[in-house]
Amino acid sequence: MSASPQASRAAGAAFIFKKAVISALVALVLFSLMIGVRTEAGPQGQLIYWTRLGDLAAVVAAVFGGSIVVELLRQWWGPVGTVKIVPPSVQKALGVARRGIAPVLLIFTFLVPVIFYDERYILDLGILVLTYVMLGWGLNVVVGLAGLLDLGYVAFYAVGAYSYALLATNFGLSFWVCLPLAGILAAFWGVLLGFPVLRLRGDYLAIVTLAFGEIIRLVIINWQSLTGGPNGVTGIPRPTLFGIPLTPGEDGLAARLGIEFSPTHRIVFLFYLILALALLTNWVTIRLRRLPIGRAWEALREDEVACRALGINTTTTKLTAFATGAMFGGFAGAFFATRQGFISPESFTFQESALVLAIVVLGGMGSQLGVALAALAMIGGFELFRGLDQYRMLVFGLAMVLLMIWRPRGLIGHRAPTVFLERNQVISSDLVKEGHG
Repeated sequence: MSASPQASRAAGAAFIFKKAVISALVALVLFSLMIGVRTEAGPQGQLIYWTRLGDLAAVVAAVFGGSIVVELLRQWWGPVGTVKIVPPSVQKALGVARRGIAPVLLIFTFLVPVIFYDERYILDLGILVLTYVMLGWGLNVVVGLAGLLDLGYVAFYAVGAYSYALLATNFGLSFWVCLPLAGILAAFWGVLLGFPVLRLRGDYLAIVTLAFGEIIRLVIINWQSLTGGPNGVTGIPRPTLFGIPLTPGEDGLAARLGIEFSPTHRIVFLFYLILALALLTNWVTIRLRRLPIGRAWEALREDEVACRALGINTTTTKLTAFATGAMFGGFAGAFFATRQGFISPESFTFQESALVLAIVVLGGMGSQLGVALAALAMIGGFELFRGLDQYRMLVFGLAMVLLMIWRPRGLIGHRAPTVFLERNQVISSDLVKEGHG
């Protein structure tokens, strides 16, 4: 006979309290000498010490409360079958919030330039966040859908940026002509990366992609006659609106519309431009997931051997995943070049690849919404703690550890296949060897 819900909740509360007490005791032992006692050398070389029991008690209390919060969050979003301490009404409200967060976030994003028109810092931060959202969605095709660990994604970002910069400065091509060319060239390099790694998987694949990213960066630094080397490329043209520049001249957009020119016009235009590119990336990714190639990516992610046994061409599947993800990275690189007006190799280091990969993993591999929320939290979090340089990476690392403990598959883990049977179906006995369905 199963226990009553009240008994299950009481047992769950007792477990949480016991775990919080144990965590507090461990913190007390660990921090008693680190925080509770402060030592210094005296004027004659003797050891002087004094206690800081108040600080020690505050840290232990924070660990105790944090452990309770973490366990409650686990109960809220834990796996099916766990004891739910949160009341059903709260669970229902959380479910509604989950379904409504995507449209609310999208509407708010559209209104950001209207609400914060006079806040240049917020607009620039929004452009930066959307750039990383687009990069995360592009890498999500390779890592989240196809299951191919790519540590050199910044290479395609660099290819797109330098493709646009060199084509625009040397041949005078506009942004709208160079944008698809940058994506095509990045996809071409994605295919070139895919061929050598067709037989690799796991850690070996990650090492080769990491080397590929470093090769591209070193080529950019040393091919000075083409890329400018460490000096980079300057004077990159700004994008126009259907051929109309956003400048204060008579041929500018403000003069043609009969309004007063403001430098914020170009920032707002860039904001909506990267938003359109990010939404295009999201829409194409969702559409591809429902096509046979998208289902082939998911089959490759789950089991490559079974994927081969089903007759799926794994060579084509891997190459298309690398090419598609690289194409979106090239688009983001072209936008980065036109927004900055200047690019150099320092903008395309391994740290950028690690940051984009962290966004995909923490958001949830395969989840579009999770990647967007992770990009918002990580990029916005970096800016939030910019004034606390000595604690910035400490808080960031602690947040990553807690999230991996709380949600091992990411903020919004999504590995369910695109096509599945909603209900079990009985198979005819003629189709199975055992003689029963």
